[in-house]
Amino acid sequence: MTETQKFHTPTAGRGVLVGLAALFFLPLLGAFWLYYVGGWRPAGGTNHGELISPAKPLADHGFVTPDGSPSRENLFRGKWTLLYIDEGACDAACRQALWTIRQTRLLLAEDMDRVQRVFLAEKNCCDTAFLAAEHPGLETIQFADAASPTWLEQFPREASGSTTYIFVVDPLGNLMMRFDSTQNPKGLLEDLNKLLKLSHIG
Repeated sequence: MTETQKFHTPTAGRGVLVGLAALFFLPLLGAFWLYYVGGWRPAGGTNHGELISPAKPLADHGFVTPDGSPSRENLFRGKWTLLYIDEGACDAACRQALWTIRQTRLLLAEDMDRVQRVFLAEKNCCDTAFLAAEHPGLETIQFADAASPTWLEQFPREASGSTTYIFVVDPLGNLMMRFDSTQNPKGLLEDLNKLLKLSHIG
C-alpha cells in the first residue's frame, strides 16, 4: 500500500466527517449556551425594546379564564407571546396597548400564526364584551387565587407599579424582552420581525 493510499482509508474518512460536524455544531451549541445559560446578549444593536438579560424562564402557574375555567396548559410555550398585564377594567392606556399587540400581530402577515396575544388581568377581570368585540383571539387570563400575584415578581416593572410594558416571551417560555407600549408601535413590529427571521422555533 502506498503512502497516498493510506490517507484514504475509511477510518480517515470518518475522522474528516466528525471534524466537519464539530466545526458546524460546536458554534451553535456555544451560542445556545451563551444565550440561555451564560446570560449573554449582544450590546447595543438596533432593537427598540429592552432585552431582559438573562432571559427568565416563566414558572408554571395555574391561571383561569374570565369565566373561571382553567386556561390551557403550557400557555407560554410553542409560540412567541405578546403579553400585556393590567387591571381587567382596562383603561385608555390598556386599550391602546391591546390595540398595539393586535395590529402588530396582523402586520406580521405570513408569520402571524407564530405569535399569540395574552392579556393578564391582575384584578377586576374583565370587560368581556369589549374584549370579544375588539380583540377576537386574545387569550385573557386571571389569577386563580389571591396569593398568585407573587408570580408577577418575575417581570421587571418600575417601582411605581407602571404597567405600560408589553412583554415578549419566546416559544420556550422565556421572558426575554419588554417594550414601552407608549412608544411608536413600529419599533415592536421591527423587533418581532427580526426575532422571527432569526428563530427556527415557534
